[in-house]
Amino acid sequence: MESRDDLNSILPYLPLLIRSSSLHWPPRVVEALKAMSEGPSHSRVDSGEVLWQAISDMRQSLSLSARLLSPSAPQGYALLFDELIHGRESKRWFDEIIPALARLLLQLPSLLEMHFQKADDVVSGVKTGLRLLEPQQAGVVFLSQELIGALLACGFFCLFPVSNRGAKHLSVINFDNLFASLYESYSESHESKIRCIMHYFERVCSCMPTGTVSFERKILPAEYHNSSTTAPDADFWSKSDISLCAFKVRSSGLIEDQSDNALEVDFANKYLGGGSLNRGCVQEEIRFMINPELIAGMLFLPRMDDNEAIEIVGAERFSCYTGYASSFRFAGDYIDKKTVDAFKRRRTRIVAIDALCAPKMRHFKDACLLREINKALCGFLIQSKTWQHQNKGDNDIQLASNDDSGLLHTETSTSHGAALDDAETNREKQASNFVRDVEGSDCMDHEDVGVATGNWGCGVFGGDPELKAMIQWLAASRARRPFISYYTFGAQALENLDQVTKWILSHDWTVGDLWNMMLEYSAQRLYKQTHLGFFSWLLPSLSSNNEAI
Repeated sequence: MESRDDLNSILPYLPLLIRSSSLHWPPRVVEALKAMSEGPSHSRVDSGEVLWQAISDMRQSLSLSARLLSPSAPQGYALLFDELIHGRESKRWFDEIIPALARLLLQLPSLLEMHFQKADDVVSGVKTGLRLLEPQQAGVVFLSQELIGALLACGFFCLFPVSNRGAKHLSVINFDNLFASLYESYSESHESKIRCIMHYFERVCSCMPTGTVSFERKILPAEYHNSSTTAPDADFWSKSDISLCAFKVRSSGLIEDQSDNALEVDFANKYLGGGSLNRGCVQEEIRFMINPELIAGMLFLPRMDDNEAIEIVGAERFSCYTGYASSFRFAGDYIDKKTVDAFKRRRTRIVAIDALCAPKMRHFKDACLLREINKALCGFLIQSKTWQHQNKGDNDIQLASNDDSGLLHTETSTSHGAALDDAETNREKQASNFVRDVEGSDCMDHEDVGVATGNWGCGVFGGDPELKAMIQWLAASRARRPFISYYTFGAQALENLDQVTKWILSHDWTVGDLWNMMLEYSAQRLYKQTHLGFFSWLLPSLSSNNEAI
């Protein structure tokens, strides 16, 4: 065990010790968890106040400072368990759920050992063990749902070390801030977030799921290792003669309820999960509450760079909900009926892509447009094709691979093996021959998987809804996705989206045609030559119709 690079990379972020090739809790933590597992008659943990004292004692046994947790966390746990939930529900938690979570934590060392024993055999030639997947380190981690449950229980008990997470740009992972915020600024929406997670624990404690979830850092590599510019460049997009994919406008409904078997877009923060374990309660945070297994990725996936995306396959949904932001409410149990693939992953594919924050007029600059379209392309590129070493055509682009040292490498030859001597004239070929040098089996029907998305980066991030819709359409088309299902969420700016996309498709525009038109429009907006939205600028009849109304 000690010689495993994957284990050694993640061990500093786990509360376990390694001794004689085995993982262990410290003896005093074992003693505390065993007492807790036998119920309040043994542990005396029968209230939120006493629960927090038990948490503090275990952290002290782990030599973890309580000062690194939120000072309001004790009041938050007490508020929830001693005031907000009453009677039978409170008794069930202290008599059944807390003991079951303690038993699950006692199994964490053996679950991890079993995980690492099997990690080299999940996909032939591909490392899948739990490890720190740092920026610019392409790779995938497979975790059983049972192991994820134990890791989330560890977060609930606030047992993860936190002092070293900031230096690696990792998200928060303990639940102290989640409970502290309940006390510091109570709201029904925040209580509902916690109730989603409580419901998840109730479900897994009564019947542990047996599936698998994969977490992949996807990278669209730079043209050169010392370049900060992501490939492909603007010329790559301008000259693309690929046809635009089908475009389905959804004026109602939610991405997570789509029935098209599509890749579902998480409007992410660059720190995966965003404010899920804090006060956030918008699209990404809600998704992490109703599919809590997504939270596990926050343990080992540092923030995303501009040329990166994170794809998560198999996360089960456990909760129903209503509302959004301040109106968000937990609405009871959800039974996830998605089928599973050969890896035992539910066929729920979620890709996290982070948009530029508050770009204002900057989002009309070529560099910002290129950043956004390449970010979306990275997220939308078909995962299974990067797991197979295939002889792709010159017009196909693939994700980065990582060798044993974690450094990106690229193929710098054409499909016939000749060297690319002229970098200027072969930019597209350089961008299109990045290959992940691994082999694996295609266990999901990716050829038929479209993209389900919406107003990415258009809320508090301030993006332009019309441009973001077009950017995602271009990226989905370039990634060879068969369709894009676009959920408008009632945005008034997109009331003509269906009309515009049908007009574009009727004129047989290519990816290059639409990209070039966007560049022309954006230049005019940037230099104040027009104040129209893209749709009205493209089809002046829309503007005149709106004025007539």
